[in-house]
Amino acid sequence: MADIAALVSKLSSLGFNDPPVEHAAVENVQQWAEALTGVSGLPSKYTLTKTLIFKPKQPKSEPIAPVVVVASSESETPPKTIGAQLKLKDLRFASDEVLTGIFQTAKGSVSPFALAQVPKDTVGDVRVVLDKALLDSADSLIAFHPLSSAQTVFITGEALKAYVDSVEGLQHITVMDFAAQSESSNKPAAAASKPATTAITGAADEEEASGASREITATKEGDFPRWYNQVLTRSEMLSYYDVSGCYIVRPLAYFVWQQIQEFFDAGIRSLGVKNCYFPMFVSSRVLEREKDHIEGFAPEVAWVTKAGSKDLEEPLAIRPTSETVMYPYFAKWIRSHRDLPLKINQWCSVVRWEFKNPQPFLRTREFLWQEGHCAHLTEEGAMTEVHDILTLYRRVYEELLAVPVIEGIKSEKEKFAGGAATTTVEGFIPTTGRGIQAGPCRGRGPLPI
Repeated sequence: MADIAALVSKLSSLGFNDPPVEHAAVENVQQWAEALTGVSGLPSKYTLTKTLIFKPKQPKSEPIAPVVVVASSESETPPKTIGAQLKLKDLRFASDEVLTGIFQTAKGSVSPFALAQVPKDTVGDVRVVLDKALLDSADSLIAFHPLSSAQTVFITGEALKAYVDSVEGLQHITVMDFAAQSESSNKPAAAASKPATTAITGAADEEEASGASREITATKEGDFPRWYNQVLTRSEMLSYYDVSGCYIVRPLAYFVWQQIQEFFDAGIRSLGVKNCYFPMFVSSRVLEREKDHIEGFAPEVAWVTKAGSKDLEEPLAIRPTSETVMYPYFAKWIRSHRDLPLKINQWCSVVRWEFKNPQPFLRTREFLWQEGHCAHLTEEGAMTEVHDILTLYRRVYEELLAVPVIEGIKSEKEKFAGGAATTTVEGFIPTTGRGIQAGPCRGRGPLPI
């Protein structure tokens, strides 16, 4: 790892001679600002910064092409916007292995000066994005950590640009106006025939994803997607994972799930429902027999096609739901009216390979759920069960989670494929003006047993 003396010498050669100042080691911008309040002799005006390192989605055969973003700590730097500008897909925060292996730095000490430590055979693949606000700050110096979070160096925007330009072998340097992009994205949408809605992005807030802050800086009304992500990650309910659309449910959030399980499980047991567990794999033959049933999410089915390097004789689907797994066994277990009603439930996870933007807890590729399946002698008995369970779903939201919902029946166009009737509870997100479906209960109609 390069030493700080060499860095100071390099900056001096670029015309900037002020030595770094010492302070307590810090982990985030807030701590950094507080640490500097106890230091004397600071510039009268300076801007704190953040240096973020992303790794785009790439074929494994290609060399890693890290993206280094150097921006004001006040600038919003959405990975999706940066990726679109650079024509790179799915930017994710780089792992510790990338920080230490390529940039020879550590989380908390990342700065543009780490660019000089990138191996010569790799530096040509690195993309650097500079915040225009830093380069234009003629009346303010810019603060960086000179390879250590216990020190700060103050340089001009001109010196920053000169330093980056001086890195031998660096080929890709882009200047982005994050302030202008933020203003553009915050402008009210033009009037349309339908109310505009705000999507909740799946990309992690950059400081939280790098473990840099626990402060909620966004407001619910001003930037709902960012606020939503900050609440989930900074409350330690959720952590982002290196597989897009999959998330780590941390103990606090899993505790909420356990409370839901206890509440709902007690309710269904009182109705005579018993818990069980079915395998997660579905053969392609069985799935094909139920093609009408899975029509709505067939493109989202994930398949296992190999064991090691060998192809499986028959591809296996990972359950997107369990009707196709369960119902052939209903046919074996139900031999007469004396075997009815049959009421079972399972708690499990399912996989649906969503292609839309992932949204934590709302649209994910793997998620926890419960699914109950009951067979009755009469349609009347089945629909009574449907409405009993729907009421129980409503109670979970309103009595346990304090979320108001409305019970209702889906239209013919919206009902579940392969079903006779679909009922749901529907919620509303006031900030975005969007409705959200929960707790679907379906009457499938007569089963060909």
